[in-house]
Amino acid sequence: MPLTDAPGPVPEAAPPSEVSDESRRLEAYYAQVEARLLSRGLLRTDGGGQDTPFTARMLAENFERIALYDEYVVAAGQFVARATPSRLRRWQEPVRVRLIWGASVPEERRAGDRARIGAYLQRLGRLTGHPVGLTESGGNVLVYIVNLDEQRTLGPRLRTDMPGVPGIVVSSIVNSPRSTFCAAYALSDAGNDDSVYSQAIIHLKDEHRGLMREACIHEELAQMMGLPNDSALARPSIFNDDEEFALLTRHDEYLLRILYDRRLSPGMTPAEARPVVARIARELLGPDS
Repeated sequence: MPLTDAPGPVPEAAPPSEVSDESRRLEAYYAQVEARLLSRGLLRTDGGGQDTPFTARMLAENFERIALYDEYVVAAGQFVARATPSRLRRWQEPVRVRLIWGASVPEERRAGDRARIGAYLQRLGRLTGHPVGLTESGGNVLVYIVNLDEQRTLGPRLRTDMPGVPGIVVSSIVNSPRSTFCAAYALSDAGNDDSVYSQAIIHLKDEHRGLMREACIHEELAQMMGLPNDSALARPSIFNDDEEFALLTRHDEYLLRILYDRRLSPGMTPAEARPVVARIARELLGPDS
């Protein structure tokens, strides 16, 4: 995705005392969503078990749908949900993640976020064999944890922190509806190989608490690594909109291991990657799985 637009000034962040009633209502709504999903046996944290078997063939097919298809296309200046064939994309340079909180987020929640995200990034690094970690300054992955009030004024800050961020990304974050729980946007430089990521922005809504907050962390950071699509056939997986699983599963760990296997390379089409992915999946699960 080409990077355009000029940077703008950084707005003053609203003090914590100015959290709006609308933001508080959104927090209550997300708490109700979490409770409803849990009451239905969803948002599982067990990673899958005997009730969710999968074979090497299923794993390979799920990888193709999740890693080699895009979840959205751009139409009339907006992201439109439509799975379309793409190419394999991943990072080549180390992934340096900087956390940026809105002024409304108290230090206690910031400390919890820092610990959970830091530990999760270590896990992603072990699975992929790729350098991934937190940084206090700079960074090529910016994670914004803001409430609704701060989200709506985030545009100038986004353009300053990441000059050239596409306007469609800024608009999608600033105008994010309550039906979008969180989002990740991985970008590549227009002048270089567009199958190699160079930057990413992740938007996490501070109105989430508890398990929903952690679920957003797990899905968006894993997606940012190069797993951009969802599939209704993937199970057990967080890359499935049915919300059955909240946290990264054993199946998803295999997806990440396949994605960064050196036998695959950025830019591969589904047809080019398919036989290699099938071979890796059989090695991971065994030929008789």
